[in-house]
Amino acid sequence: MPQTSIREVARRAGVSVGTVSNVLNRPDLVAEATRDRVRAAIEELGFVRNESARRLRQRPDRTAGEFGDEPRRAFGVVVEDLSNPYATGVVRGAEQALNEAGHDVLWLSSDHSTAKERRSLDLLEDQNAAGVLIIPVGLDRSDIARLRAAGISIVLIDHDEPGACSAQVDHVAGGEIAAAHLLGIDRGRVAFVTGAPEPRPCVERRDGAARTLVEAGFGKPVTLVQDALSPSEGQLGAQRLMAMSPVPNGVFCANDLLAIGVINELCRLGVRVPEDIAVIGYDDIELAASAAVPLTTIRQPRHELGWEAAELALAEIREGKSHQHRQVVLTPDLVIRESA
Repeated sequence: MPQTSIREVARRAGVSVGTVSNVLNRPDLVAEATRDRVRAAIEELGFVRNESARRLRQRPDRTAGEFGDEPRRAFGVVVEDLSNPYATGVVRGAEQALNEAGHDVLWLSSDHSTAKERRSLDLLEDQNAAGVLIIPVGLDRSDIARLRAAGISIVLIDHDEPGACSAQVDHVAGGEIAAAHLLGIDRGRVAFVTGAPEPRPCVERRDGAARTLVEAGFGKPVTLVQDALSPSEGQLGAQRLMAMSPVPNGVFCANDLLAIGVINELCRLGVRVPEDIAVIGYDDIELAASAAVPLTTIRQPRHELGWEAAELALAEIREGKSHQHRQVVLTPDLVIRESA
């Protein structure tokens, strides 16, 4: 039979997950009547605590004194797609900060699915995670309130909502930088290649590029929406670009994976990059410099973004009720290579 979760116990007893956790771990903090109600629900449902997870959260520091007096705990980092080098860069930045503070990190991917994202959050709540760092897909204010009620700190990455800390990149500025660079090399017929579902940061990049082009007296970029933000979809996008009339002489891609696919296909078709079409990406992943034509791109401070998100989560835990939510905004920068 499936194992009963701590959330089911909380629902049956009419209390929060945090209260159930206190009954299990710090019963002296809970009123006697509430303790009795929770224990009755535990017995009725046959709840058995996950001992391995409990030990992960509560065991002492790796080496006496290595991390001071802070107990070692688990944090969850939820991203849209762990196969995307941008996402793994963000997670590694968060992981380094949390590891140095003496904590462990669980990597989770929503795969752009609201349902899977919710299951990931339920899992972290069941495991009594100390905090959640998330690039959200369908997260809303009620989810934030629920996690906070369970005693879990939450930090949004590349997104913001009232009632939570956030760490993000100024993607509108990134789009403006990309478009300004294309205009600076005399590329005014610009196409923007993106993927569906289009994350909000990609929309902001497109908006920034469009504003810069319009202010310079050019039209908004033609937008091609592919099925994913991947190299294979970039190749298909390149074929669509070559079927346009007139063919764009500048292409701004929503991420580097798309841009690499665009460049590879243009080269296969005999199109000269950048002489015929200049291509610029976004992220500056490791593969960008080794593309068929090394990729000009907008560099996101991925590692720094994850680190800042982790620091915000740790600050919330340290400061407790005195904590004031903060928003950290980082600025991207241009990396010029041969493609533009």
